[in-house]
Amino acid sequence: MEMSMANQVTMDNKEIFLARTQGFCAGVGRAVKIVEQALKKYGPPIYVFHEIVHNTYVVKDFINRGVIFVEEIGHVPLGEHLIFSAHGVSPDIIHEAKERNLICIDATCPLVKKIHRLAIEFSQRGYQIILVGHKGHQEIRGTSGYIDPKLLHYVQKLDDVVNLALAPNKPITYLTQTTLSVDDTREIIAALKMKYPQLKEPSTDNICFATQKRQDAVKELAKMVDVMIVCGSPNSSNSNRLKETGEKAGVVSYIIDDESQLNIGMLKRKNKVGISSGASVPWIIVERLVDKIQTAYPGTIVHNLESESPKKAFPLPEI
Repeated sequence: MEMSMANQVTMDNKEIFLARTQGFCAGVGRAVKIVEQALKKYGPPIYVFHEIVHNTYVVKDFINRGVIFVEEIGHVPLGEHLIFSAHGVSPDIIHEAKERNLICIDATCPLVKKIHRLAIEFSQRGYQIILVGHKGHQEIRGTSGYIDPKLLHYVQKLDDVVNLALAPNKPITYLTQTTLSVDDTREIIAALKMKYPQLKEPSTDNICFATQKRQDAVKELAKMVDVMIVCGSPNSSNSNRLKETGEKAGVVSYIIDDESQLNIGMLKRKNKVGISSGASVPWIIVERLVDKIQTAYPGTIVHNLESESPKKAFPLPEI
């Protein structure tokens, strides 16, 4: 007797392995709480410069609750409340907001703030600063505003190091976007040191600890699974780096915004499914993805790899 397609699907046993690090990172959690508290205290509308974090679910939820996201300060009415996103903003944006008498609340991730302080310090000391990251990314646009333009040089990929032309008789340092791939950054820094032996390293690593932990978790997961699904929005830098990390570990990897984007056919003949998520992805997205897979493949077993360390939390500013 011919077996139905539905029966064929349910007989294909699956196992799901959840990466150790899931849910909001400390910086994202802080930014989301800031918007939550501002809505509660002042009521809508609350204006936010850029998306508060790069996640479609979070942004849509806030829009439905009266948050207005803007890309230009001039679009915020005089005297209104304005929140700066977790990615940080340049001094010019802060100045423009003050000129409009906006009541500003800063949700910049404290780790990004650390990069801003280093940018100011190195600029004041006359260092030529190599800014490693994606030039159009909001974090890089914000950080670049704290660097003297005459001292600023961009590197987006390894090949860009070849085209750098810095004065050899002046001090040189570098800063990086916090959400880059640890491995890719390591290669770029090694190339910079080779070309400029006098290169001064920042006092602390620029890559955010949450980014590194998630990438390490994906590497661990890659040894256990034969397909990787990363939950994350297409404009999320750290989510895209997780997908790349899975691919470099030799595992077929996909990135999806939510469970609706999962084509169950992706899992055909893939019995061990790894699931990771970006730093701005709420846990509910992962839960819904697991539910969809379990509905398509009843009897699917879920392995939850517990985090080895407690989650970090940042204090909130006065709102």
